Amino acid sequence: MSESSDAITGASILLDQVTKQYPGQAKPAVGGLTLEIPAGSIVMFVGPSGCGKTTTLKMINRLIEPSSGKIVINGEDVTKMDGDTLRRRIGYVIQAGGLFPHMTVAANIAIVPKMLGWNKEKISARVDELLELVSLDPAIYRDRYPKELSGGQQQRVGVARALAADPPVLLMDEPFGAVDPITRQRLQDELLNIQAEVQKTIVMVTHDFDEAVKLGNWIAVFDEGAQLVQYDSPERILANPANEFVENFIGSGAGLKQLTLTRVNEVDLVDAITALPGELASDVLSRLQGSGQQQAVVLDSRRRPVRRLSRRQLSRLQIIDDTVDDSMPLVSDQSTLNDALDTMLVSSSETAVVTGRRDVFRGLINVQTIMEAISQANSAATADSDAPVGLNSGAIPALAVENAIAADSSGEANGQAEPQSTGESR
Repeated sequence: MSESSDAITGASILLDQVTKQYPGQAKPAVGGLTLEIPAGSIVMFVGPSGCGKTTTLKMINRLIEPSSGKIVINGEDVTKMDGDTLRRRIGYVIQAGGLFPHMTVAANIAIVPKMLGWNKEKISARVDELLELVSLDPAIYRDRYPKELSGGQQQRVGVARALAADPPVLLMDEPFGAVDPITRQRLQDELLNIQAEVQKTIVMVTHDFDEAVKLGNWIAVFDEGAQLVQYDSPERILANPANEFVENFIGSGAGLKQLTLTRVNEVDLVDAITALPGELASDVLSRLQGSGQQQAVVLDSRRRPVRRLSRRQLSRLQIIDDTVDDSMPLVSDQSTLNDALDTMLVSSSETAVVTGRRDVFRGLINVQTIMEAISQANSAATADSDAPVGLNSGAIPALAVENAIAADSSGEANGQAEPQSTGESR
């Protein structure tokens, strides 16, 4: 995860011997699960279908009532709280956002604030703030209906709605599973950018291990009955899977998955010649020729990239207009190097345009930079091949966890506490 100076607004979550036993079932869907989720972290639940991931997620906000055990959020046992009151304090996102089709975007986002008795002015300001946060222009989107949005836009609105009342916890049940790969990558990047600003506690269910590696501070690998096989950082799960089950779940190509651990914001970006709509094309061309670069990046009034112009294109123009090029190779600084390389290959381009928070232009990344980073990572991995990889969270006592934190800086780099668990459900 990227470094951020923003304060953590998420809440710690403790599942203490949580069990869900359905009538007539020989085995529990979730059997005595104990799991601690640190405040402000993203924890990914992965495992085969039917293993209890979604059941566990839904028990946190009591859409499914646990048969026994405690669920403690910021020190409060929420199993003793009114369920409706609890759910208004927890954001929940499902596939396609789960928007109400007969309500506008603004009305969808405003649902919980209205329930909490916020006044109209406060709700309107919050709707606009959240649409800005998820990179949707309020002037364009607040009065649209879900059917007028793309799948990716619907999902962004779903995230905005879940954040409407500023809840400390956000639960996400395979939120990006129904969109195409390119939109999925952009939504993942957007979530990381949002998390860098809001620092909530996010618990997400996914079937995609690559997604878990990309998004998670911590990954919980479940087997049948929500047996917790391994609960660890993505780096350590890839380097040291707990057993054959985890190895098989990761699948072949674990070495390639290491490429998803390095983000665009961790490498040096290339500066670019930029232009604004309304500028003389000849002025931009002069700057471009003096730089030795081949293309200029056109930015809008909020410094968001809208298109690239080559020297030949500039020579044919008089004034730079505000035309948007949807095919421009674009990645977030939260994207992985693997994402960036994919984007360049799909667009047949040697460079991609990089954006940061609120889609603001950051610079360019090129194939050479990625290849150098991969080479350095491979060299480092070879040099450290005999070094201990640290925590493998079987039944680990607290002291061992503290020692692992001291020995391994990955938890500090993420700005998150080390999670603890019993290592299995009983």
